[in-house]
Amino acid sequence: MTPERLGLLWGVTVFAGATAQALAWLTGLPGVVLLLSAGLVIGRSGFGLVEPLDLGAGLGTVVGLLVSLVLFDGGINLRLPGDATKQAVLRIVLVRLVLGLAAGLLAAHWLAGLNWSLAAVFSAIVLATGPTVVNPLVRQIRLAPPLGEVLEGEGLILEPIGAVLALLLLELALGDLHGWRELALGLLQRLGGGVAIGALCGWLLAEALRRIPAQPAGALRLQLTLGTLFLMFSGCELLLPESGLPAAVAAGVVVGRRPDTDAAELDELIRQLAQLAITMLFPLLAADVSWAELSPLGWGGVACVLSLMLLVRPVAIGLATWGLDFTLPQRALMSWLAPRGIVTAAVASLFAIRLEQAGVVGAGRLQGLVFLTILLTVGLQGLSAGPLARWLGLSEVSEAAGDAGAVVAASVQQKPGGQ
Repeated sequence: MTPERLGLLWGVTVFAGATAQALAWLTGLPGVVLLLSAGLVIGRSGFGLVEPLDLGAGLGTVVGLLVSLVLFDGGINLRLPGDATKQAVLRIVLVRLVLGLAAGLLAAHWLAGLNWSLAAVFSAIVLATGPTVVNPLVRQIRLAPPLGEVLEGEGLILEPIGAVLALLLLELALGDLHGWRELALGLLQRLGGGVAIGALCGWLLAEALRRIPAQPAGALRLQLTLGTLFLMFSGCELLLPESGLPAAVAAGVVVGRRPDTDAAELDELIRQLAQLAITMLFPLLAADVSWAELSPLGWGGVACVLSLMLLVRPVAIGLATWGLDFTLPQRALMSWLAPRGIVTAAVASLFAIRLEQAGVVGAGRLQGLVFLTILLTVGLQGLSAGPLARWLGLSEVSEAAGDAGAVVAASVQQKPGGQ
């Protein structure tokens, strides 16, 4: 690929993402929906201006580094106030690991027609809700606590678990792993190793930040943070592939919990960069979607995705929150809001390349089904989340409006004419 063509690829991608964000700001529509639409327009399904595979091996590197930035930002902001919230997140993660994997496997095989090995990989890839989608939606619709914290916590914990598990299932399908015992050991090594390395690097970074004042050395703090994060992620991927994702989350959690690092000031800078990463990544990965990969799935693929959205997710949330202090409207919103994000798209794209190189039949169908899941969940849930939250009275905007109405009504009643 020529340098001019490479420059055009990034120029078109960033411009499309920025335009989508501007339209989201002007119209009030969810930014993730417009970013996904922008990628479809500039990619294979549209004008063909951007071909992500032209980046070659650099695609995985760029996506990995930018995703690590988004997950690090999520780790810094992760707040689970109260034992009830922590218990809810833990139970949702455990139930979805068991029920979501089994149901996704059966749905992908029986409804979408994938063979058992590829159906297992699909089930792991789409296991997690995407923080890159959930977090912006939560902030945009201003969900009342503790719903936002529960949804963000679920995504941040399940995202790296799903990615690591999908990689191991892929290696099992390709014959690089032999048996479930090796798979379980690999899962423990990558998750445990990633968390341990991330916690250590987060502690070292926090110690360094503690000695650098926020003013006037804010730029230096940001550069040191990015350098540490990218070196840690690259090192983890070299030692244990896919361990960089749990490492990024763990490092962010450690830095965010240290009260003497001025994490709030750093977080604002990281958040801006994370938003830029989302603006670049979503159109880039959506550009890889081809209608030729989606059309063979037919109604079976749609039925597979809808069964995960309308049946499996509500059952999992109902079981996980049984006996906890959540109202029916809160359970309803958590059951509905589960969009898949950038990590899901990135893993699908990179895995499809490996499967095609290995000559595995059905690689295109796997990637098509993953992107169909992203398209339906982001489109349907992204557009409906705000109105649904306001209708259920679960957004801070609706609560504020209700409080204001109560104040006005009380003031009217206090007047002589309002008796």
